[in-house]
Amino acid sequence: MDRFNPISTNETVMPALYQRSYELKAQAARTEPTILARPGILGGHLATAEKHPIFAERASGAFVYDVDGNKYLDFILAFGSVVLGHCDPEVDEAVIRDIRRGISPTLLAKTHIRLAELVVECIPGAEMATFLRSGSDGTSAAVRLARAITGRRHVRRWGYQGWHDWCAPRAAGIPGEIRELTALIEYNNLPGLETELRNNDVACVIMMPLEVDMPNGDYLTGVQDLCRHYGTVFILDEVRSGFRINLGGAQAHFGVRADLAVFSKAMANGYAVSAIAGKSQLMEQVRNISMSSVFFRSSDGMAAATATIERLQRNEVIPRLWQLGRRLLAGIQAAATSSGVPAIAVGIPPMPHVRFQYDSQEQNIRGMQILCQEMLSRGILLHPDHHWFVCAAMTDADIDKAVSDFHSSFREVALQSKAAVVGR
Repeated sequence: MDRFNPISTNETVMPALYQRSYELKAQAARTEPTILARPGILGGHLATAEKHPIFAERASGAFVYDVDGNKYLDFILAFGSVVLGHCDPEVDEAVIRDIRRGISPTLLAKTHIRLAELVVECIPGAEMATFLRSGSDGTSAAVRLARAITGRRHVRRWGYQGWHDWCAPRAAGIPGEIRELTALIEYNNLPGLETELRNNDVACVIMMPLEVDMPNGDYLTGVQDLCRHYGTVFILDEVRSGFRINLGGAQAHFGVRADLAVFSKAMANGYAVSAIAGKSQLMEQVRNISMSSVFFRSSDGMAAATATIERLQRNEVIPRLWQLGRRLLAGIQAAATSSGVPAIAVGIPPMPHVRFQYDSQEQNIRGMQILCQEMLSRGILLHPDHHWFVCAAMTDADIDKAVSDFHSSFREVALQSKAAVVGR
């Protein structure tokens, strides 16, 4: 069945719509422990109370099809890993050609050289690049490299850098002395950062350039200047923003130059690869640290990244992401305003989101739960606790359909919020 899933949020109807997903969830939970910790992408403290799809049958272009036959316009896009669209023929064909030559042929692949040249060509200030498999691999290796270069131990960071010991959100299983070497900084607070750098032996500052809030004025260049003044390595975590907001990433968009930058996700349209890029005098120190894996040399992700970046260089994709994102953000804001819901459209256009502005965080969470569930019932896949993404496979009609659904969904948020207040 191939439908745009006009489903009901009635609890008696929901299980039938996701019956196969929940059967597979129960099956997986017997042998796969992460299913218990995170039962589907919509898990966590903002998960909706209703049922939701868990297992995909396939994905194509801008759409995901679940195992129960429901079709969704996908604004999660593998948490930003997909930039061209799911199952892009050009990228997939490049990978198929590559793996037919042997995915791990013992010796190095020529694709390795081509991809390094492409990254250096695209990223401002980069003179060398090396490759790993995941964003967490990349950020962790960059931090280790910074510690080796500076001889310092402490790290200051902002944003999500992955699951490794030095930055994992959850403390379980991690020795306290490791966690004590890393501390969060406040975004858009240069005086606070200078205090940290002046009073501590900081090897590096590693940070995402933005999430849903934009950097104030010269904030990013201010971070750059402070790091240089105090001999601290400035690492820009472009795992989400790289090859999405600009061909040269946030460095090109905001006019900032990091010492090292880390990329993954969009650079390979969903395939597993990551990169560290920077000045040769820093990157050459890779020879002095432990940073190796058999699969770092697997060429499938490199082939995907090469095909994706070459496509992005044609200058048709990223401007299209900005166009679609602006259209979506404007529509979201109009929908929130017309419904009377205190919410604003936020984020950079290729990575849009919504921020509720009720009087309490409890109301904000509930508002987001209702919004995402209502959009899901109309065939739109959103994440309640992560910004969203647009991809090149989306059409103006897809965005307009989503905007129409935002209008309906925000009206439902308003009605349920009003009913909750009356019912107290």
